[in-house]
Amino acid sequence: THTHTHRQREVSMDLLDAGHRSFHVAAAAVCLLVALLPWVLRLLLGGGRRREGRGRRPPVAGTVLHMLKNFRRLHDYLTDISRRHKTFRMLDHYRSHIYTVDPANLEYFLKTNFENYGKGPFFSEILTDLLGDGIFVVDGEKWRHQRKVASHEFSTKVLRDSSSAVFRKNGAKLARVLSEAAVSGKIFDIQELLMKCTLDSIFEVGFGLDLDTLSGLSKGSSTDAFAFAEAFDGSGSLTLRRALDVSWKIKRLLNVGSEATLKKNLEVIDGFVYKLIRRKRMQIAKQPRDSINKQDILSRFLMESEVDTGNLSDKYLRDIVLSFIMAGRDTTASTLSWFFYMMCKHPAMQEEVAQEVKEATETSEHIPVETFMEHLSEKALNKMQYLHAALTETLRLYPAVPVDAKFCFSDDTLPDGFTVKRGDMVNYQPYAMGRMRHLWGEDAEEFRPERWLDDDGIFQPESPFKFAAFQV
Repeated sequence: THTHTHRQREVSMDLLDAGHRSFHVAAAAVCLLVALLPWVLRLLLGGGRRREGRGRRPPVAGTVLHMLKNFRRLHDYLTDISRRHKTFRMLDHYRSHIYTVDPANLEYFLKTNFENYGKGPFFSEILTDLLGDGIFVVDGEKWRHQRKVASHEFSTKVLRDSSSAVFRKNGAKLARVLSEAAVSGKIFDIQELLMKCTLDSIFEVGFGLDLDTLSGLSKGSSTDAFAFAEAFDGSGSLTLRRALDVSWKIKRLLNVGSEATLKKNLEVIDGFVYKLIRRKRMQIAKQPRDSINKQDILSRFLMESEVDTGNLSDKYLRDIVLSFIMAGRDTTASTLSWFFYMMCKHPAMQEEVAQEVKEATETSEHIPVETFMEHLSEKALNKMQYLHAALTETLRLYPAVPVDAKFCFSDDTLPDGFTVKRGDMVNYQPYAMGRMRHLWGEDAEEFRPERWLDDDGIFQPESPFKFAAFQV
């Protein structure tokens, strides 16, 4: 009897444990259903049904969960879907994310109906702490103001000449580092070196100061410049991580985890940049206006701020120049990294590029770097048609920004007939577009610089809405 009673208790406990487990499973299932309910309703009620006089919604290809599952190959995953649907939707709790590889759609929301598509609140919230009111964050009048002033300043011969000199100087420095590594047989990280080179160059063009991170400063260096470089690096990746971290606002409020690290990085960045701005203002105040060195972006904007005192505060100047550094540094280094990778994979093309460069500069292999740089004139660069094609082909397959998004401000219909609702994110995909056979032919996934050259070997550009690497 005792044994029987004991067994009954065991069975009862097992049933109780099973009940608890069943409850947990059921609770989890209910939570999941509640979480998925907006998607289910959207699929049932609005999925692909044509509405009278309003076109149709793009087909639903999945949800943000599918994107997270394929995160390590996200752009290839989106490319696979794009081969089946030129325009499609991915759903999350709050909105539809529309993806397209149709050049007509790109031209529509990047040009024809440009005013209806912008950064919107989603990306503005994510980027504001780092880039403030910089050109990559703002819409409307602030965007137009920065675009207008920047376009004017970058068109000036003084800034073009000075920036070319900076890039030549740092290019020579990089060449010496690579040459020493090649002679000694030392393994090096080409992208890390290119990141340092482009940061040094862009920062000098932006602020008039050479950070000199390429000179081999040790990791333990305590210099302000190196501290800025490390903080800027970390802030970029931490900021982008917010796009997939639903808890980032809570972390920021509590000052924990990645947001605590980002806050410390931003303090380093702000301390360094504001010190430079104050120093520049003092230098300009002490000099006659016609004798001021205006060879960097900050100096030129400071001159503009004397006229436009209402808009160009120190905070606004900080945001503008940091945005230009962010734009010029990562994009250039990433593209050059992929370019060298493709040259290593295609030695015959590498030889053709090298031969063209020697002929255009009228130099040989066995000359000092400084002498080569003296021959690297604008005239010589214009002769390098195959190099131009190889770099463009690199960008076609490996664009610096693989996908970019715009926020839809009001309901609209795209040229392909699909409707976009207010609050949707509309994404165009330079990475996927570079692999579309209907755009580039059967050899779309092959690296072939010749596709950009005519019969005389002269570079031929494509529509910026088909080759969208420079639309960002």
